[in-house]
Amino acid sequence: MDFMRKTIERLGLGDYTYLPEAFLERRPNASMEDARREMEMAIFGVVDELLAKTRVKGRDIGIVVVNCCIFSVAPSLSSMVVNRYKMKEGVISYNLSGMGCTAGLLAINLAKQLLQVHHNCYALVVSTESISQNCYTGNDPSKIIINCAFRVGGAAILLSNRPSDQSSSKYQLIHTIYTHTANSDKSYNCITLEEDTDGHLGVTVNKDLLRAAITAIQSNIASLAPLVLPVSEQVRYLRNYVMRRLRVGANIQPYVPDFKRVIDHFLPHVGAKQVLDALQKKLGFTEGDMEASRMTLYRFGNTSSSSVWYALAYAEAKGRISRGDRVWQMAFGSGFKCCSVIWRAIGSVDRRDQVIGNVWSDEIDEFPVDLNNDPKNNAPFYFSPN
Repeated sequence: MDFMRKTIERLGLGDYTYLPEAFLERRPNASMEDARREMEMAIFGVVDELLAKTRVKGRDIGIVVVNCCIFSVAPSLSSMVVNRYKMKEGVISYNLSGMGCTAGLLAINLAKQLLQVHHNCYALVVSTESISQNCYTGNDPSKIIINCAFRVGGAAILLSNRPSDQSSSKYQLIHTIYTHTANSDKSYNCITLEEDTDGHLGVTVNKDLLRAAITAIQSNIASLAPLVLPVSEQVRYLRNYVMRRLRVGANIQPYVPDFKRVIDHFLPHVGAKQVLDALQKKLGFTEGDMEASRMTLYRFGNTSSSSVWYALAYAEAKGRISRGDRVWQMAFGSGFKCCSVIWRAIGSVDRRDQVIGNVWSDEIDEFPVDLNNDPKNNAPFYFSPN
């Protein structure tokens, strides 16, 4: 318990995140029914709000993609959505599992490819994670970290390729970039679902995680940069790369492109405070640039694949999204994988329009909170040496 308390403090979580009922038992032992109830609460809650806001009927949706890493059930979660909203028999549905925190943006990429084939169509993407059956009840510190970081959450996104929806949509999807580094054993093994020596199932997080994350992120950024950066930045990056390869200067540091010239909002997955710190330093972003993600981590914890949508909702609730703004969402997770999605705001998002249906609406004026003056958020954090 002492290890868990210290870990929660160092990961950057606040005191008001959400856990499922099964975690509150004296001896947590979540059943299939507990996990299913959690999924119904999260999925039906966000989809109900989405359909009410967009005034789209379930029968009008042609594509459904649901992602949840750990919880696998029959009928599938995607079938649960089809049944609940009485979608037509010809609906195309996919259920993604085992894809980690990256799955939410991977689902967007999949929906995008399906929309390129199926015209005049709506695609519903639902991102969530089952916390009930993720509860680790053993004593291996490398597995207890998951209990400390992950919290209940979910998001639903509606995409369309119908010309009539262009003026009423919030964003236009510009780029999706996907990187997979499982060819490296260290990347592949840094997050693993396995049993401990006493037979307790849990997710092991080892000391290679941060290194694997940075490697995957760097590769993803290298693929993204030519698509979004101006020619001047690309030339500087290429010149620096050639000079370092030729060892013209032994102390030449890698050139970090100025993404702030083309990106207005950077919203990375909120895995942990340490990962956000590393990203901020690597890309040269300010505390203001990282505010949405840090506040999401503090208020809601790591909600896995849906966390990037909580961060976007924060920026919307603050009234910071203006017409033409480019939003960069980045997610990374087990495998090890990294995915970036670039959106362009079609119109300004009026803060007053976010009163209903925005998860931050009731408390947005209380944020940001000052994390720098809280000693627990500045304590060093170390992964288990397993």
